[in-house]
Amino acid sequence: MNRAATVWLIQRFLDPTAEILFVEPGEVAAVQEREGAIGFDAPGARYPHKDQQGRCSFEQLVDERLAGDRSLRSLAEIVHGADFPDESATTPEAAGLWAISQGFTDVAQDDEEIVARAAFLYDSLLAHLRRRPERTARERA
Repeated sequence: MNRAATVWLIQRFLDPTAEILFVEPGEVAAVQEREGAIGFDAPGARYPHKDQQGRCSFEQLVDERLAGDRSLRSLAEIVHGADFPDESATTPEAAGLWAISQGFTDVAQDDEEIVARAAFLYDSLLAHLRRRPERTARERA
């Protein structure tokens, strides 16, 4: 789930021309080193599945590169909650995103198709967040 969201974030906001390579999690660190790539959502990646601060790779990228976008910060909170559903601090949208993401591999043939089909979901969530005046939990703290 986080992997699809992170690809969407990269393609929409960070580097629309980025070449995304989907490899097994255990291969990410080696590919990152060999290809000079920037790995995410895997052990040994520059943006691991969960960093020392407890952030998923989507949150890491938003915090590092897009922190001024309140709606993307809210979306990062939702992605975090969907990626780590057992954590107590989550949003209502995270439960829905988690449930939807459980079917990704059942309705798509591969990672590329998952990302393509999930883009509408993330575009829609972001549009919703840009309309609402509500602040994120981090902003309330």
